[in-house]
Amino acid sequence: MKLTKKDISAKDGSGTISLRADTPEDLWHCYNLLQQGDLVRCTTVRKIMKESNTGSTSSNKMRMMLTIEVKKVDFDPDSMQLRLSGTNAEESEYVRMGAHHTLTLELGRVFTIEKLCWDQVFLDRVEEACHPEREADIAAMVMQPGLAHLCVVTGSLTITKAKIEQTIPKKRSGSTNHQKAVNKFFDAMYRAILQHVDFVKVKCILLASAGYVKDDFYKYMLVESARREDAVIGKNKSKFVLCKASSGHKHALEEVFSDPVVMTRITETKVAKEVDVLNKFMRMIDICPEKAFYGFKHVAKANEELAIDSLLVTDELFRSSDIKTRKAYVSLVESVRKNGGQVFVLSSLHESGKQLQQVSGIAAILRYPLPDLDEESEEEDGSEEEVEKTEAELHAEPLADDLAGMGF
Repeated sequence: MKLTKKDISAKDGSGTISLRADTPEDLWHCYNLLQQGDLVRCTTVRKIMKESNTGSTSSNKMRMMLTIEVKKVDFDPDSMQLRLSGTNAEESEYVRMGAHHTLTLELGRVFTIEKLCWDQVFLDRVEEACHPEREADIAAMVMQPGLAHLCVVTGSLTITKAKIEQTIPKKRSGSTNHQKAVNKFFDAMYRAILQHVDFVKVKCILLASAGYVKDDFYKYMLVESARREDAVIGKNKSKFVLCKASSGHKHALEEVFSDPVVMTRITETKVAKEVDVLNKFMRMIDICPEKAFYGFKHVAKANEELAIDSLLVTDELFRSSDIKTRKAYVSLVESVRKNGGQVFVLSSLHESGKQLQQVSGIAAILRYPLPDLDEESEEEDGSEEEVEKTEAELHAEPLADDLAGMGF
């Protein structure tokens, strides 16, 4: 992502930022930057109807500059497309004010986002998107006989680059069909790695499977690269890591990143740090539950006690259309940082983010135990229930008197 212009008021945080998306991952960052009510200005294509002097009509597509007020944002992680739906917010020669339009943000084209307030989470996202060189990518091939998925794991996305399927018959004495099918399967995997893996950017390539499929493929790859004189494999031989996975499906990546051997190899990447802190939180729940809490109410209480060492939150929570809810999460993040805590914003498209989403999407590891935190929350919940109950009884008493007066 390239930042071309930035004009933000120091007084209230309002203003505009102009960006250019250069990679599919940049579109994911844009998806997290945009929300309902933002103004987006960029070039788009729209069908224009023209009427001639004789009354006949003709239509043709024109590229024009439009500013729309965003009503809906859709991101497709498979096709890596970002679509914005909204209404025209500026007078145009061809499009009337308030007319609906859907535009697709395109790679390589500059667009401008205008917000009423660029909070710190938004600004951190822009900073992260504009400095991708700070993060290294990881490539992973999970496999089983006849099925493999090649994925590239970046700081924010897990992108499926290739799915390889091959019917492999059983071994039969006197038949070579099994070995031919295996070689064809391995050849497709080999070509996928050469085609989709950027060895300059990637820190390591994980080969994962149950049994010996990964070992057999690794041997095949080395022999084949020497035969074909593909020097790139030989030069990057040290980047390949063999590890265990239960299947060749994409979800097996969760097991791969739980392997301590893998974690030591990818320790400098953003993904590794997020997986590591999530695993630490999960272990803390078992070992010392007084130092691990989840849910906004508990985490906010812990922050009031200045007890949070690490805050984990999914980016999905910041995409809330409710401004009050988003501000609450942003304020919490800023407060934790101010108090010396670390903040990890996990991508909802990573397995780690999906795991965190299952426990409310927000969690915290504390500096010291707070055993009374649960009891305080229960007391508050109980007092709220008592207030509600008392109010209900007060409303019920006049009603009972009225009914008695009516003879009921």
